[in-house]
Amino acid sequence: MVVVVEDDESYRLALQRLLKSAGFSVQSFVSAEAFLNSGWQDETGCLIADIRMPGMSGLDLQAKLNADRCPIPMIFITAHGDEKMRLQAMRGGAVKFLAKPFDGATLLEGVRAALGNDD
Repeated sequence: MVVVVEDDESYRLALQRLLKSAGFSVQSFVSAEAFLNSGWQDETGCLIADIRMPGMSGLDLQAKLNADRCPIPMIFITAHGDEKMRLQAMRGGAVKFLAKPFDGATLLEGVRAALGNDD
């Protein structure tokens, strides 16, 4: 299962369409808190999260999952990234850090790598 955590509805829907068209099962959430409250953590093989969201950020979500010993491969997407954020995300175990707008094929490649399907 690929999970998308993105507060921007149009982006969230576009990501869902892209992932479903590539054959992935997708669940999406409007916030990190909604994902954490969902109980989907054990079902999640790859988590795509925006960095900047109201409430808990994507980096906060990564830190919480790591603290809870819930190692979900993460791909970060952001329109406001910088090198410091990228380094923090990668040190926390992120698979990819993509600046919006990004190429769909690059995202799908990252998802496949996160899921261990990088044929």
